Amino acid sequence: WVVYNIPRATVGFSEGAVSADLPDGAESGINDFQRKDYGGPCPPIGRHRYFHKLYALDTMLGGLKNPTKKDLEEAMKGHILAQAVLMGTYEKSDKGGRNDRRK
Repeated sequence: WVVYNIPRATVGFSEGAVSADLPDGAESGINDFQRKDYGGPCPPIGRHRYFHKLYALDTMLGGLKNPTKKDLEEAMKGHILAQAVLMGTYEKSDKGGRNDRRK
């Protein structure tokens, strides 16, 4: 999910939130699924790593229309005050997905 301009008072998003549920001022960009909402892990098979990144900026990002992750990274250059990264793994052990494991 590509979300930016999240107000500083935001403490989290509710489970199952979509772009329409974002706090006032927050906006969604285009993710790897070519849509504006969270897509969840979807490896073809085996374990994959997923990185969730959060940036504190010294400005709001304006003038962006449906930005991709790459567009946002470019717009953030020179404005990053702090950042955090959470890495999680997801493993699909069979094609039916019955033995999916999240970490």
